[in-house]
Amino acid sequence: MSVSELKERHAAATVTVNNLRDRVIQRRLQLVDTDVAKYTAAQGRSPVKFGATDIVCCRTLQGHTGKIHSLDWTRESNRVVSASQDGRLIIWNALTSQKTHTIKLPCAWVMTCAFSPNGQSVACGGLLDSVCSIFSLSSTADKDGTVPVSRMLSGHKGYVSCCRYVPNEDAHLITSSGDQTCVLWDVTTGLKTSVFGGEFQSGHTADVLSVSISESDPTRFISGSCDTTARLWDTRDASRAKQTFHGHKGDVNTVKFFQDGCRFGTGSEDGTCRLYDIRTGHQLQVYQPQGDGENVPVTSIAFSASGRLLFAGYASNNTCYVWDTLLGEVVLDLGELQDSHKNRISCLGMSADGSALCTGSWDSNLKIWAFGGHRRVI
Repeated sequence: MSVSELKERHAAATVTVNNLRDRVIQRRLQLVDTDVAKYTAAQGRSPVKFGATDIVCCRTLQGHTGKIHSLDWTRESNRVVSASQDGRLIIWNALTSQKTHTIKLPCAWVMTCAFSPNGQSVACGGLLDSVCSIFSLSSTADKDGTVPVSRMLSGHKGYVSCCRYVPNEDAHLITSSGDQTCVLWDVTTGLKTSVFGGEFQSGHTADVLSVSISESDPTRFISGSCDTTARLWDTRDASRAKQTFHGHKGDVNTVKFFQDGCRFGTGSEDGTCRLYDIRTGHQLQVYQPQGDGENVPVTSIAFSASGRLLFAGYASNNTCYVWDTLLGEVVLDLGELQDSHKNRISCLGMSADGSALCTGSWDSNLKIWAFGGHRRVI
């Protein structure tokens, strides 16, 4: 059989597979006769109501001189790391607003940062060098404030868009990249343990933008991509994605596991957030702002400790909607509160104990939001 014949057969098989996939998606949509919001409303549930002091900005962390792109909390919920376009990582004491470490980076275009589970190291990756760098916070900085890199994870062929440590494992970290792959790394050796996607047909077909690892089952993680899909992977078997989730009409900018590990949320360039169920493979709910205007991309999402609330930052001014996940309604906009950000909210994260939310913005500041009377719901 000639090469041209093989190419023709491959093209025909690809068309057949795509047609079957579309038929499966349509059949699934036909089987979904309701969503979470409709079911909850039928039960007579009311949306969460916020009073004037139920969520307030209690800290403003000032120190960066450029747009903030990423942040992460320690598991003890007392420190935050932030990465900025000014080429620095800053470690903050979230209780006092004081800076404990400032790390100058070799590349200013940093896109992601993460604390190790024990809080003794931070990882970051960026746009230009395609490397994930590990810094030990116990290392001594030189007179210029430069902390030496303790480990460089090199191997991606595109920018590093996201990095996350495997829960309770300081020696393993997962990165996503513009080369359409995710990689599980052994931090102690600096070597790849597994590569997810790439040459495999079940992998992403465009840049991977975000990953989220399940706290309840650290062998599972979700990835979101510019191919408009989210995919579920098992670190014990990198040969193919376990599930592919469709629905978005634009890049999936951010993904986040739900607290029970059975569901996850996504935020997309199409202006919607969505909630999916891993057990059924179905989309449970779409969170889309009302209005006839242009869809504003979602930049980052986070769930409250109970999962009742979904916080979503948007690429529009300082908008950060708080969604009631059960009823699919916006119950608050942090951008309208006193002492809110003055520019786009680019990243946000919930503390591990659920007591506070941190937001990062293009206005170069971070803000800590504390919860009052609704702590039982949060």
